[in-house]
Amino acid sequence: MSILHDLSNTIEARKQADPDSSWTAKLLAKGPEKCAEKFGEEAVEAIIEAVKDDKAKLTSEAADVLYHLLVMLAARDVALDDVLAELAHRQGVSGIAEKASRPKR
Repeated sequence: MSILHDLSNTIEARKQADPDSSWTAKLLAKGPEKCAEKFGEEAVEAIIEAVKDDKAKLTSEAADVLYHLLVMLAARDVALDDVLAELAHRQGVSGIAEKASRPKR
């Protein structure tokens, strides 16, 4: 088990928690769209710290990004293991080849 699995399990458990007792429960109660918005905000903050080259702040923001990604996934009932399986499926495949194999939108 990894720290991401532990965090994912905690987030899943918070789906049933009182929103007044848990930030995660409060965020999930606002719905998937709000969870996605919050993930986007955190991603932008991480980008800003990356551009500034502040490793400590980038590390902190990256942790926020991972947490909010897991909350967003939980809001849409996407399991961390499904994301990890997709990464495993792509392992060893050139990023260029993988992107070219995706259906055109």
